[in-house]
Amino acid sequence: MKQDEIIEMARQVGYPIQHPEWQKATEEFVALVEEKVATKETEDIIQIISETPYSNWFRDDVIAAIRARGEQA
Repeated sequence: MKQDEIIEMARQVGYPIQHPEWQKATEEFVALVEEKVATKETEDIIQIISETPYSNWFRDDVIAAIRARGEQA
């Protein structure tokens, strides 16, 4: 989920995005949502890989690579 998608959802429910006092809070909220969604998606992918019948060394290497990439973001 990207920033523009989150902001559009907020607009749809009438959240006062353009109000000066809410602008900074909105930006911080969007950043938090993006971080949580990315973390959840990463953990979901790791869970799927953990449950596959690949050999342990391959599975562990893929999981390590996914986690390393998430730390770079």
